[in-house]
Amino acid sequence: MAYSEGRDFMFCDLCGTTLTLSSTKHAQCPLCKRKISVKEISRRQISYTTTAEDIRRELGISVIREERVQLQKTDAKTCEKCGHNEHTYYSRQMRSTDEGATTFYVCTNCQHQFTEN
Repeated sequence: MAYSEGRDFMFCDLCGTTLTLSSTKHAQCPLCKRKISVKEISRRQISYTTTAEDIRRELGISVIREERVQLQKTDAKTCEKCGHNEHTYYSRQMRSTDEGATTFYVCTNCQHQFTEN
């Protein structure tokens, strides 16, 4: 691995500041002035792990957890496929909040699914 003069590449063991390679023989911490030999640094292995949660947090994305609920039943709709009139249903806000929710129906007889906006 080649390093150029003044390149930042490690962190100080004492204060955590990024070390700077100030010569071909040692790196120095610009804050606490600790010097570390290049031979000692060259034996170190740098690795890190990034999780999906870390990425979501960094991007400001929140995860909406879906919960299983007991579905309601209705006989107000007739199945377009088999003519049965009993369905389970649930509603979900799919568009902006100023628009109505979408209702999802599933026929209890043939499992045909349809929606109503």
